[in-house]
Amino acid sequence: MKTICLYFEIHQPIHLKRYRFFDIGTDHYYYDDYENERVINELFEKSYKPALQTMLDMIAENGKAFKVAFSISGVSLELIEQYAPEMLDLLGRLAASGCVEFLAEPYSHGLSSLGNVDNFIAETKRQAKKIKQIFGQSPKVFRNSSLIYDDEIGALVADMGFKGMMVEGAKHILGWKSPHYIYSCTQDSRLSLILRDYKLSDDIGLRFNDASWSEYPLMADKWLSWVAALPEGENVVGIMMELAALGYYQPLGSHILDFLRALPKLADKMGIQFATPSEVLAKNKPVSPLEVIYPVSWNDEERDTSSMLGNGMQREAFNKLYDENTVGRILACRDRRIQQDWDRLQATDNFRFMTTKNNGMGTNRGIYDSEYDAFTNYMNILGDFLKRVKDMYPDTVENDELNSLYTQIANMGEELSVKDNEISRLRARLKKLGSPEEETQKEESPKPAKEAPAKKAEPKPKAKPAPKKEVKTKAAEKAKPSAKKAPAKKAETKKAKAAPKPKAK
Repeated sequence: MKTICLYFEIHQPIHLKRYRFFDIGTDHYYYDDYENERVINELFEKSYKPALQTMLDMIAENGKAFKVAFSISGVSLELIEQYAPEMLDLLGRLAASGCVEFLAEPYSHGLSSLGNVDNFIAETKRQAKKIKQIFGQSPKVFRNSSLIYDDEIGALVADMGFKGMMVEGAKHILGWKSPHYIYSCTQDSRLSLILRDYKLSDDIGLRFNDASWSEYPLMADKWLSWVAALPEGENVVGIMMELAALGYYQPLGSHILDFLRALPKLADKMGIQFATPSEVLAKNKPVSPLEVIYPVSWNDEERDTSSMLGNGMQREAFNKLYDENTVGRILACRDRRIQQDWDRLQATDNFRFMTTKNNGMGTNRGIYDSEYDAFTNYMNILGDFLKRVKDMYPDTVENDELNSLYTQIANMGEELSVKDNEISRLRARLKKLGSPEEETQKEESPKPAKEAPAKKAEPKPKAKPAPKKEVKTKAAEKAKPSAKKAPAKKAETKKAKAAPKPKAK
């Protein structure tokens, strides 16, 4: 049976403000709060709110016949929490329906998978933890920023315990192969790969409202007929796009949500089902490894990283940001402002603003007039940020010391957890043993209490017995000079009244 694996990305960058060279060292706040609030509220009203509400209605109408997956970056969750908390309620209701799966991705939506392994792992775990806290799901499938993937990244994701990963089905990595099968990572077969069908995905996300397109207008039954016409055995159709495509890039007036709402019932009639990524992986085994030597992404026609790292400006900013010594210091740092700025400066959008490529669709550069303007502004901010990090951890501090500190901090939580579990186990065992154990302890405890006073009283009998015996047996020694003469006289005085032996002699 043909299966549609529908997935939406939710990500918006934190917009930076105009930052001059002379602001370095004096201004440590880098963000345009007005623009950030305006953009997220506009997206919520035009796209996120109507799209999510439509999906809730579709689940209510079709039950388990409609399934969908979301991936939300940590920085976007921060924006939503601050400016559009109502969206969290909608997502929470979707999560409670049992028809929605949340995926893991780097917290910053950045390029750490290409820049620094330790940072990549750390921020992925942070994002997964935040998803668990907010929506109650522990992500089992991973989705990288801009669907960036190669064999080495796949091996890292497998080591983190994820069982699957979303990957762009680019022609230059597939060759004659079809994107409608499940593949495995070449370096670690534990990781299964779900590929994106970029043609069927872009028909909805990019071309739906294009009146010059030969297939315009696109109807739900026509689109599903293309899915049904796939060759026998090609059963997994990965449809992946930004959630903003529903209502923002493709306006609500294009009836994009009516198209989406019509899919489940028509699909059921045509023998096509919807499934979450985890369900797809549970029902379909990899047919073969998929070798990806160079990084692939879903950006532009090239499906590579050239839109983010294709020119000298982008590579200089990337190398400066992910310098090994800098990253080590930041990972060891626990300053909240440093960590927040680090997350926001890593976002891929900061690098895409610097692109010199002409993709034929125009490039949204935000507040910037050109790629050089974007580079200059970003490097000014990055310069101030790195100065703050260096002031906190000067160059005089050895790298080994930083690594040791980071390791201690990273392991502290695990060690405390182990100790707490051991203490709880011992307490439970003592409680289970009950009164016999307590009685045994009570019987043994008085012994050391009685011996303790005896030891403290030992010096007194040592001083008294010696002169007593000497007085009784050696009366002649009274006349001899001695260092202990004073104590001897006291002893004689005390005994003189009770014993008249010296007088008899």
